[in-house]
This record gives sequence, structure tokens and C-alpha cells, in this order.
Amino acid sequence: MSREDYVEVYYDESRWRLLWEKRRKAAAVMQALKALGLPVITHGSIARGDVNEDSDVDIVIVEPPKPYMVDIVLERAGFKVYKKVLIQATPSYTPKVYYYLDHREEVVVSYPLAKLRPRERGFYKWGGELGLEGVLRGARVPGVDKRLKLIKPTEWGHIEYSIVGREAEAARIVGVDVDVALERLRVLTRRREHGRTGVFIQVELDPEEPVEEAIKRVARENKFFRKRLAEAGLY
Repeated sequence: MSREDYVEVYYDESRWRLLWEKRRKAAAVMQALKALGLPVITHGSIARGDVNEDSDVDIVIVEPPKPYMVDIVLERAGFKVYKKVLIQATPSYTPKVYYYLDHREEVVVSYPLAKLRPRERGFYKWGGELGLEGVLRGARVPGVDKRLKLIKPTEWGHIEYSIVGREAEAARIVGVDVDVALERLRVLTRRREHGRTGVFIQVELDPEEPVEEAIKRVARENKFFRKRLAEAGLY
């Protein structure tokens, strides 16, 4: 590894404070969602530790819940849903629902409508993921960011270097199959070259609309969405 490619990043007090503040927000939502009895994670920079002011607080229910239960749990815990979006990235990907819990769209809860395929599940670990226990004890984990840099936490901050040409090494460090690494490399390289790419389906819902009704509506209108739900036994 060349010295030019290997960077040590030291966090100042304000950056540590920002991380713990975003972790506090993540923990509050994750603790509420524990009532569903399903695995809940946070992922990306929140899990790795390399946050900045624009970092989202991404929380994922990794097993498909009953959508109405998510609404009930969040409401009872005092969280207001400002926006709901139904997204399917490609015709073959599992559709997901995103809840935005603040006007800035910083805190986001998402969940799949069907069981995630192994590669889709691996995408979260690729970027770094933590469960509630890890968040509460201040753990940080390695992961790859959108620049295709591997972020490895240290006591003083992190070290980072490009994973291009080191895909198998990066996959081993973050604990995913190398196919996940190659897929993410392909997607993010294409995004760099062509700009931000669109998604197959993106439907904004009325925050008060039951997700179950929206699913039926979109399924009637889109055969590929309907097919993916049918494959999962949901339509």
C-alpha cells in the first residue's frame, strides 16, 4: 500500500461530540423499535464513526415487519413521521419503505417489504453496521464509504484507504462475500462516472396513508413491483 493512499484522520472534540449526538438520536429510535422484536441496526458513518454535519442517522429494521406496527411503535414513542417513501432500487431488488422523522430528513427508519436476499443484506455490513448494544457501548466498526475508501476505526479517529484493487481484502475485513464488494464497486463507480442514478420506483406517500394501502396501489400500477412481491408470497 502506498503512503499516498493511506491516511490517518484525527478527530477533534467537536467531531467526537457530533458522533455521540447522532448516536444518541439513533439509540432513541432503535430502543423504541425493540418493541417489534425484530433486529434493528444503524449503518454507514454512524456505525463507523466518521460522521460530519450532513451525515444521516440511518436505522434499518432488517427483517420485514408489519408496517402498521412500525407506525404504532413510533407514534407511542413520541416520534412524528414527516414523510414516507416507497422505493425499489431495481426491478429485482426488494422494495423498501423509508420514514423520515424530522424536517431536515436526517433521521430515517427503513424496512424491507420482503426478506432481503443475502447480497442485499450484505450491503449494510459493507458500509458498516451496528446493533443497539454496540451503539450504547460506543463500539465502532470498519466499513466502506461512498468514496470507496475503507474506514478502520482507531482510538484517535480512523485510518482510510482505497479498496480499488483490494476488494477481497475489504470484503474480509467487513465480513461480507466478495460478490457484495464487487457489486458495490460497480454501482458506485457508475455513479461517479454518470452522476447520481435514479431508482426504479420511488413513490412519496401521504404520511397518514397506511403503507399496506400504498403497496396495493403501486402493485396494481407496476407489474415488476407486483412480481417481486409475488416472489416473496406477498401478492
